[in-house]
Amino acid sequence: MDSRGIGDPEPVDSVIRAAGLRVTSARLAVLDALREHPHASADAIFADVDRRAPGTTLQSVYNALSDFEAAGLVRRIQPAGQPMRFEVRIDDNHHHLVCTSCGRVEDVDCVTGEAPCLHPSQTHGFALAQAEITFWGVCEACAAIETDSSSPTHNPTVTEGRS
Repeated sequence: MDSRGIGDPEPVDSVIRAAGLRVTSARLAVLDALREHPHASADAIFADVDRRAPGTTLQSVYNALSDFEAAGLVRRIQPAGQPMRFEVRIDDNHHHLVCTSCGRVEDVDCVTGEAPCLHPSQTHGFALAQAEITFWGVCEACAAIETDSSSPTHNPTVTEGRS
């Protein structure tokens, strides 16, 4: 993988230093959490960080995320109607699939190496740098649950003895 991402073997302390940031236990824990949980919300990251570095505050997590975003180490995405989420896959033009049922987010690759990977019919004079597309739908797991709950053998509205 060309972009920094979940499987990046570079130690998190080296990544933080290379970005010109001071290495702290909170920053180490936040970046570790992001590598393990792509598309995590700040609250989800905090829950993981609290386990890794007890005593770290939610504000410290937000500060680290803000510092990482400013330094170009993370990308913030904010699907409509959902909390902002963060990811460490930053060096390519990729998009996202979002489940409208459970909120799961997955990456969708597009043409890499070109910015943007989509071309609008008009630019209105803008110098385009990237395209951000979100696809909405129902993930396979939620679709299976919806299918199971709509089957005649699983109908909670049908009561015993009624026909």
